[in-house]
Amino acid sequence: MKITFLGTGTSQGIPLIACPCNVCTSADSKDKRLRTSVMVEIEGKVIVIDSGPDFRQQMLRENVKRLDALIFTHAHKDHIAGMDDIRAFNYIGQRRIDIYADEIVQIAIHREFPYIFDEIKYPGVPEVNMHSIANEPFMAAGTSITPIELYHYKLPVKGFRIGDFTYITDANFISEQEKKKIIGSKILVLNALRKETHISHFSLAEAIALAQEIGAEKTYFTHISHQLGLHEEENSQLPNGIFLAYDGLYVEVL
Repeated sequence: MKITFLGTGTSQGIPLIACPCNVCTSADSKDKRLRTSVMVEIEGKVIVIDSGPDFRQQMLRENVKRLDALIFTHAHKDHIAGMDDIRAFNYIGQRRIDIYADEIVQIAIHREFPYIFDEIKYPGVPEVNMHSIANEPFMAAGTSITPIELYHYKLPVKGFRIGDFTYITDANFISEQEKKKIIGSKILVLNALRKETHISHFSLAEAIALAQEIGAEKTYFTHISHQLGLHEEENSQLPNGIFLAYDGLYVEVL
């Protein structure tokens, strides 16, 4: 299984014009963070988790030729806004794309993309098969996926475990019961927005503490605000086995 970080950034933070941290103007490509998304390639199939506003750019950058399933963590715009661009994969593959989302996300998708679901469709609109998910394992692209119930402040969101890989973004609370689903992961991905505490995201210190509690072989932080700081500086100070992810990074899970 190959995991590619399509984006590791966030819409959260202060405006570019007021940025005091030099991340926005950094020459290091690892500081160029598009909105958070990840791609999982397994047994010839391609699964993407979340399609934010940068989805098209991310697909082009990684030269993605097929898309078998698109899974959503939650309904916020920076995680669903790019769904319209799956139409290219409808055209290439000559088939509908399987979408997996809970009820809250499906309501948002119908609101944001009503033309997809019209009885009389305009030619070329995205073609989808919508699948409802809850807090129980489901199959997508021939792969078993286990949802993990999380909270993004008061909003219920989902993380996902696929084999020995667990992906969590936009969360700041995981119950002890749900943590049990994560134990034993070889690769763990967690959101770590910034050093200061935040109402709906894990801070850097909170993410480190959770990573050490779970004890995965490697943990990568994503959904990184530019308020966290420059990649090289911050990455060098993390504990062993914990890393800042960056756009385009890929890891193999054996």
